Amino acid sequence: MTNNDIVPGFDDEKDDSLKIKLEKVHDVEGCLILYLTGYIDTYNSNYFQKRVAKAIEAGFIRLIFQCGGLNYVSSTGIGSFTAFLKSVKPRGGDLVLLEIQPKVYEVFQLLGFSQFFNIKENLEDAISFFRSAVPTESSSVFPKIFSCPICSKKLKAVKAGRFRCSECKTILAIDNAGQVFLG
Repeated sequence: MTNNDIVPGFDDEKDDSLKIKLEKVHDVEGCLILYLTGYIDTYNSNYFQKRVAKAIEAGFIRLIFQCGGLNYVSSTGIGSFTAFLKSVKPRGGDLVLLEIQPKVYEVFQLLGFSQFFNIKENLEDAISFFRSAVPTESSSVFPKIFSCPICSKKLKAVKAGRFRCSECKTILAIDNAGQVFLG
C-alpha cells in the first residue's frame, strides 16, 4: 500500500531531505503512523507541514510520529509538531512521538516543548494510548493547578481555553482533558 493509497495526493511533492512513509492503524479510527527519515529544518518544514496537513484533512487526527530515523529537528521543525497538535486537539485527536534521538530530544527539552507531547517508548504503547483515550468530562478536571512550562509559575485554570501566564506572559492553552500546551 502506497502513501497515496492512504492519503490521496500525499506523494505529489517530494523532498530528499525528509522521507515520510505512512501506515494506517486499522483498529484505531483516524490513527496514522508517520515514519520520518532525515531531518526537519527551516528549509523543509513547509514541505513537512503540507504533507501532514493533507493527512489531517483526510481525517487522520491520531498521529504517531516514528522519529527513530530523524537525525535533526530545528526549532522551526518543533514548531511544526506544535501546529499539528493545535490542529488535531480541537477535533478530539492527539499526537505521539516515538524513538526520538537523544540530540533531537535535547532540542525539545531546551525549548520547553518536551512536556507538551506524548512521548512513548514503542509503537505498542503509542497505539494503546489512542485505544484508551477516552474523553473526560471537563468538570472532573477543573479547576486544575499546574506549572507554566516556560517559567514554572504555579497557575490555576478553571476551565478549558487560552490564557496568558501572569509571570512570563506566554500564551498557553488547556484542553478539556486538562492537557496544557502553548497556545
